[in-house]
Amino acid sequence: MDASAQGNKTRYKRIVLKISGEVLRSPESGEPIDGTILHRVSQEIKSVYELGVEIGLVVGGGNIFRGLSGAEKRGVARTTGDYMGMLATVINGMALMDCLEKMNVPVRVVSAIEMNRVAEPYILRRVTRHLEKQRVVIFVGGTGNPYFSTDTTASLRANEIGAEAILKATKVDGVYNKDPMLHEDAVKYDEIGYSEALKLRLKVMDATAFAMCMENNMPILVFSLNEPGSIRRAVLGDKIGTLVH
Repeated sequence: MDASAQGNKTRYKRIVLKISGEVLRSPESGEPIDGTILHRVSQEIKSVYELGVEIGLVVGGGNIFRGLSGAEKRGVARTTGDYMGMLATVINGMALMDCLEKMNVPVRVVSAIEMNRVAEPYILRRVTRHLEKQRVVIFVGGTGNPYFSTDTTASLRANEIGAEAILKATKVDGVYNKDPMLHEDAVKYDEIGYSEALKLRLKVMDATAFAMCMENNMPILVFSLNEPGSIRRAVLGDKIGTLVH
């Protein structure tokens, strides 16, 4: 770890970082995992690791297979599709592990679905120990159950490990009153309360994940992963994205 970086005062000591699997997809070729993007995302994670922050990472699998759309478009049963989506997160998690390890960042991949050849089983005490030893922990396999999204995984794991916040890195730079991709007059919120977000039906996370965060007072910071250095800025407490709390 870069000793000089530790002089920066971080807003959070332990976080769960949630990134979409779609972020890893190549915009040109459509390949599920683009090597250049993978390297850039890993470099961003490394920059946060060098600050001494304990990082739990949840990555989606939508770049490979999304359970709900698989059920709707491919004729796959919803339960089967969800398990396929969970396995997709394992592929993404292993790709991130490999890239981070090549950058000399210690990593452990922990799966909710047992697959001992490629990942450790999820055991809370072991995960906590990894974090204390400054290892990045990548949570894969979702919750291990169908009908739950990786948003719910992020919420569940954040509460279990005692994270101080969920950092949700997305394609947009925060939470808006309506879709900014479709409406030029969309208004961005710098901060918003759980109740108001519910009242306005803002899609911060899926309903299950959001309810869990609200019940346990887990802050959610939504920001854009496309902005260079955004994860580091979020951890340092810069004004970025939208804080839901």
